[in-house]
Formats: sequence, structure tokens, C-alpha cells
Amino acid sequence: MLSSRIVRAAPLRTAALAARRLPLIQTRTFFPESMVGRTKVDEKYPDSDYPNLTSAEDPDMNGGYINPPRVKRQFRDPHADWWDKQERRNFGEPVHEDNDILGIFSTYEYTWISPGKGLAQIGAFVVVFLGVLFGVKQVYPDRISYPREFEGGLVRELGGEGAIRARMEGDEDP
Repeated sequence: MLSSRIVRAAPLRTAALAARRLPLIQTRTFFPESMVGRTKVDEKYPDSDYPNLTSAEDPDMNGGYINPPRVKRQFRDPHADWWDKQERRNFGEPVHEDNDILGIFSTYEYTWISPGKGLAQIGAFVVVFLGVLFGVKQVYPDRISYPREFEGGLVRELGGEGAIRARMEGDEDP
């Protein structure tokens, strides 16, 4: 039978999978140590040109990087003669360390309305909306809802004697 063949083949499959497993420790790089070792990196990039500043000399602890003022690019003059017109910056201009927040592609800041005025506008919308609902309720009459009555209670149509019948004339009010 097919099911017994599948059961007999299962141990063979697991043995084949166990033989193909990768080692638990993997090598992350294939470059030899002579190319990427610490001695080679120190030889190529000496630390002599990197400033060693104290915390008093470098309070931002950014290696002496000159951080420009924190101004969002959206507030810069769009008609000025920028080297990069889309990002509104000039060539060689230092980039602020929070450039991802201050760049032109970050979220837009809405500055043309104050929070108080915005809340007042939202409140006015809610008042007008509720007023319209109240006005419609006062003017538009409710339709009287009452169950329909059927001639003879539709006994034959719903299955004959013994079946649950529909409402008919003379039944008590719900």
C-alpha cells in the first residue's frame, strides 16, 4: 500500500537531510586575514589624523564635526541658487547629524495654523454636523413600524397545518 511505503521512506528522508545540514559556525567573510586584518586596516587608515578631543573640547562627542544649525530644509528659500535644488543644499556644505529628520523628504511641518485655531475648527465641524443631524431628526418624520398582516396567516404557503404561521388579522398587537 501507498501509506506503508511512505512510512518506510520517512527515515531515509530524515537521514538524507541530516547529511546535508550546514555547520553550526559559519564564516562571515572569505577575505584572507592579510587583506582585512587589524594590522592591514591600521596601515591603510592610521588614527593620527583623527582628532583626540576631550569631552570639554567636543561636547557633542562627534569627533569635532562641525554641526550646522538645526534648520529644516523645508524652511530654506526654495528660489535661492542651490547646488542641489531638490534638497536645498550647496556642494560641500556640512550635513547636520539629524539630516534624516531635517531633510526635505521627512514629514512636512504644517505651520500656517496654530493648534488652538485647529481645535476650534474641528469643534465647529462637530457642532455643525450634530446640528444637521438634529435638524434632520426634527423635520423628517419617523415611519410607523408595524408588522405586516397576511390573509389567513399564509398557513398553506408555509407548510400547512402544524407549521408556524405568519401574522394575520385579529392577532394581538406585539
